Amino acid sequence: MTSTRPAIYLAGDLVFRPDALALFERLKNICAEYGLDGIAPFDGQKEAHAMAPGRETILAIVKADRDLMDRCDAGLFCIDPFRRTPEMDPGTAVEIGYMHGLRKPMEGYTVDGRAYAEKVETYWQDAWGTTLSRRIGDGAPASGSNEDPDGMLVHSDGLLQNGMVEGFIGFSGGSIAIDKDFFAAFRLAAQRLSERLLPKSPF
Repeated sequence: MTSTRPAIYLAGDLVFRPDALALFERLKNICAEYGLDGIAPFDGQKEAHAMAPGRETILAIVKADRDLMDRCDAGLFCIDPFRRTPEMDPGTAVEIGYMHGLRKPMEGYTVDGRAYAEKVETYWQDAWGTTLSRRIGDGAPASGSNEDPDGMLVHSDGLLQNGMVEGFIGFSGGSIAIDKDFFAAFRLAAQRLSERLLPKSPF
C-alpha cells in the first residue's frame, strides 16, 4: 500500500462469490474514481495461496486480514444476507467490530433494504412454513417485539442487520447505502466515504 490515497479495506462475503478476483478489480476501479485505494482481502493473502485448505491456512488468512485492517485507513462493508439466511457473513461482522475498536471510519452497503425482522420472518416462512409470534415481556430489556418458532427474540427492530453491525458503522460516522444494484450500492458507499476522508476543494 504505497499509494498516497486513503487505503480502504473492502469486506463482505465477496471473497466467497463467483469470480471474486474480477469483482474486487471492479470495486477497486470504483474506489479509484473517488480518490480511494481499494484493498481486497486477497491482497494480503499471498502466503496462504501456496497452502492446502485446512486449519493452518484459515488462520493464516485471518491473520493476514487482521494485518490489512490495521494498515488500512477505513473500510467499506457489504452487509448482504448470507447463504439464504437473514444474517450477514459472520466474519464480516467480526471485522466491523474490529475496525470499530480501531476507531476507523466505515461505510456499509447492501442490495437488501428490508428490515432485519422482515428478513427473519420471510426466512422462517420460506424455509419452514412457520411464522413469528409476539414476544411476551418478562421484564428483560428487549430490542424486538417478536420471537421465532424456537422462542428466540427477533432483535434489532428498525435496522437492516444486527444492531451491533449497523450501530458500529454509525458510531464511526457512516451509514448503510441501499440499492438493488450491487455496484450502485457500493458506489454510493464509496462516494460517502470519500467525502468524509478527502479534503474538499476550496474552488
